[in-house]
Amino acid sequence: MGKKQIWYEVEENETIDECLTRMRQDGYLAMGRKEEPLFHIVDGEPTYLRQKIQFKAMLCQEFE
Repeated sequence: MGKKQIWYEVEENETIDECLTRMRQDGYLAMGRKEEPLFHIVDGEPTYLRQKIQFKAMLCQEFE
């Protein structure tokens, strides 16, 4: 039996809809969402890179 709760991260070249579709194909449904900014260092200063988006997914027993 697999995990009942996992986190899915929206990949860099993936839309939110594509991530949600991937979750549904694996038999999971989104139950929460969190975002945090990602930074990288340029000339010694932190510079915004992109937004990291993750979905908390729960295993759906009756999912068809």
